[in-house]
Amino acid sequence: MERSLTMEIVRVTEAAALSAARWMGKGQKNEADGAATEAMRKVLGTIPMNGKVVIGEGEMDEAPMLYIGEELGTGSGPDVDIAVDPVEGTSIVANGSWNALAVIAIADRGHLLHAPDMYMKKIAVGPEAVGKIDINASVTDNLKAVAKAKNKDIEEVVATILDRPRHKEIIDEIRQAGARIKLIEAGDVAAAINTAFDSTGVDILFGTGGAPEGVISAVALKCLGGEMQGILMPEDDEQRERCKKMGIEDINKVFYMDDFCGGDDAIFAGTGVTDGELLKGVQFKGGKAKTQTMVMRAKSGTVRFIEGEHRLDLKPNLVIE
Repeated sequence: MERSLTMEIVRVTEAAALSAARWMGKGQKNEADGAATEAMRKVLGTIPMNGKVVIGEGEMDEAPMLYIGEELGTGSGPDVDIAVDPVEGTSIVANGSWNALAVIAIADRGHLLHAPDMYMKKIAVGPEAVGKIDINASVTDNLKAVAKAKNKDIEEVVATILDRPRHKEIIDEIRQAGARIKLIEAGDVAAAINTAFDSTGVDILFGTGGAPEGVISAVALKCLGGEMQGILMPEDDEQRERCKKMGIEDINKVFYMDDFCGGDDAIFAGTGVTDGELLKGVQFKGGKAKTQTMVMRAKSGTVRFIEGEHRLDLKPNLVIE
């Protein structure tokens, strides 16, 4: 991939975040997602690449834009796979709460996992605990391993997990082990990324969430030197059949970092829609808007935090120049 794509995709997530943020706190998550998707697609069409969506808003007959298989870009430039989530945390935007992001990940063609839209059991950590976790080990054993790797007492370890009834046993075990918990409403991409930054206070992510979000999280952690492991959790025969079509005969197969994102290069960008531990959300004032974006590349290990100020009267269609 060309280095210039790193900055090009910042425009993509900025546009999506600016559009979604208009709907913050209005209780209309579908409208927020639709606005972000339309803005993201417009900007993707201006980027010099031959892109193909492998993780998007659904299949072609389900999603009018950013559907799986859609080709984007100007048609010149590198051949890349694209994984997008125009609003990672639509309910967060609707409620005006924390850690909604507009995110995109790209990699060389054929290097991103084409994850089906189903649940995935996940575990994720930052760089200090790489190689120390095991998704098939107990929650307690993983907490102990992370505590040792980060030179902490287990009481100092913070696990993050989606606040769902299905996670009751995991939550109970975390508490019994003596660790602390940060329950989240939604947005496990942001939660996975947070494990790689001491400033967030998060050490490990557990739980079951969307498989497509797992791929995007893994790309971000690849850029940050972290680690994610995942196991698909099909709920019925139709979903099990989709796994087989992907070539996954063993439903208990563990996906490791190279399964999520192969090769030595990938790029991730995320712009805050609402405030979070790492990024502030979009702020509107006087015909201008401010954004904060994180963009990073695996090959160079570079992580950038970019603050943008946008004159909205010059960007009526939110095509960010």
